[in-house]
Amino acid sequence: MNLLAFFEEDRAAVDTALDRLMPGESVQPPSIHHAMRYSVQAGGKRVRPILCLESARIFSADVAPILPVACALEFIHTYSLIHDDLPALDNDDLRRGKPTCHKQFGEAIAILAGDALLTLAFETIANASIDPVRRVAILSHVAASAGTVNGMVGGQVADIEAEGHAIQPADLEYIHRSKTAALIRASVVAGAIGGGADDQNVARLNRFGETIGWAFQVVDDILDVEESSAALGKTAGKDAAQHKATYPSLYGLEKSRQFAKELEDRAMAELETYGSRAARLRELAELIVHRRA
Repeated sequence: MNLLAFFEEDRAAVDTALDRLMPGESVQPPSIHHAMRYSVQAGGKRVRPILCLESARIFSADVAPILPVACALEFIHTYSLIHDDLPALDNDDLRRGKPTCHKQFGEAIAILAGDALLTLAFETIANASIDPVRRVAILSHVAASAGTVNGMVGGQVADIEAEGHAIQPADLEYIHRSKTAALIRASVVAGAIGGGADDQNVARLNRFGETIGWAFQVVDDILDVEESSAALGKTAGKDAAQHKATYPSLYGLEKSRQFAKELEDRAMAELETYGSRAARLRELAELIVHRRA
């Protein structure tokens, strides 16, 4: 099965499940549920939930029990985007080609919509039909990856504090591995755990997810320089305008491209032991590194 076919199949399954797992717009209070649905259903490639599903498929033919976990990761990702776009953070008006949540519903509802998606994510994982021991392991790993110690929130804080300052390579690495790679790593690891992987395989998929997630953010930095707002679905050139710490700003575009390729190679090496079972995951890794939006 080629990339487009399985990717679209997974995305359709995720979108259907996301719709089912969110409260309906008419459920009290409707304003918050409308905002949650607006942001989740605004589009997006669903990279994180699809990575979760395809990681699980290495170890299990039946990934239906993993689907809620995959959706929970998209809820967390969308919450982070809603909050990132707020005036106090990145102050952006465009996300996934549409007005950002706070532009559409106001800042108060946008903040609460993000909060609601984060809490819904953990409720969703807790209710997944997965072995309880594995379910707790997934909850623990996802929570840590979204948190402050080498997690998404910690990376966001470091990213904010680095604006307008000279930055060292180790600091830039910390920002990228925490802000973006942590949740991508959690997506891969959650799928592996839910699919039945043992500790050795979970550790191997952890390394794959960490590395390909790091590459994802390096490529994102490059695209912010090279692509238009229309292509990206968000405001292009924001990194330079806000004096963000990025790989192109520190190393230039060519070295940044080379580094993204090195990270891709390192990630692919972790999958060699799985042979054809990891074919889809390899294609997703290639998509992440070679995407243009």
